[in-house]
Formats: sequence, C-alpha cells, structure tokens
Amino acid sequence: MDADVAERLAANIRALREARGLTQSQLARQSGMPRATWANLESGGANPTLAVMQKVAVALQVSFEELVAAPRANARFFARDTLPVQTRGQATVRKLLPDRVPGTEIDRIALPPGGRMTGVPHTPGTREYLTVEAGEIALTASGQTWTLAVGDVLAFRGDQKHSYANPGRVPAVGFSVVMLRPVE
Repeated sequence: MDADVAERLAANIRALREARGLTQSQLARQSGMPRATWANLESGGANPTLAVMQKVAVALQVSFEELVAAPRANARFFARDTLPVQTRGQATVRKLLPDRVPGTEIDRIALPPGGRMTGVPHTPGTREYLTVEAGEIALTASGQTWTLAVGDVLAFRGDQKHSYANPGRVPAVGFSVVMLRPVE
C-alpha cells in the first residue's frame, strides 16, 4: 500500500473512531476483529484486505472512499446570503441547514408585528415542531390556536392545514423542524 494512502487510512480511522467517542476495544467487539487489528490500522502499518476494509467501513458507518480520502476540512462556513430565503405571506423563511438532510426540514421564520404566513401541509404522517426564539407566534391547526412565547415548543401534525401569526407588537422569530414520514 502506498505510504500516503496508509497514513491517510490510519489518520481517517483514528479521527472517525474518536469523533464517535469509541475505543479500539469497542470497535473490535462491534466489528468482530481483534483490537490489535484496529491498533495496527491506526498506526499506519497495516495493509488490510478488502474484507477488513469492509468491516471497518461498516463499524464506522462510512464509505470505503471516506476511509482513504484526503482529509476534509472539519467545518464549512456559509455566509447568510448563501442560504435559501423565501418570502411567504408576510414572513421571511430562511433554511437553517445548507445541506439537504433526508426527511428533515429546518427553517427560521421571521414575522413582523401582525404578520401572517400560511403553512404548507406536508405528506401524511409528518410531524412538525415549532419553537419561538423572540416575540410570540400563534399557530393555528385543525381549528385550534396555540400562542407560543420564547422557549415554548409545539408538536403537531404537519400534514394538516396550519398557519403562523405574530399577535405581538415586536418582531417574532421561530424555528420550524419538519420530520417527514419515511416513504415505505
């Protein structure tokens, strides 16, 4: 094995293990491989077979590529203006996550005093969670209205008609977390 690849493999395995808060012994039990094999892999002196690489990838829940790839930056910065923003009704809705997370949507909702926004019903079985960071937000769903203050959380069915309103005199900011029901 090329020395650079062996060093990358060792560094990646060690970093992935540490990021998961696992010991070599714990991974040995999970993978069915001796702890000495893990130590050898992390030392850079191993020349593993494909079967061993497969066990390592499964135990660390990563692809083969991630085991041998050049190190990636630990962080990526996204300037505010690079995140998707929509105006819906009187609300400004900004995606909170720049990368798509399957089955999950997280949005920041800003409503001016007296502002309103109609929610979009999601697929059947969807759960939605709303929390308020500033001001207050009234959420109406199925003919019932809840007024949330800072720190409150409302869990509701996201597959029904719903709307958001700011009944207060100051701008309101809330976060919506939508957990889409997996397609079976």
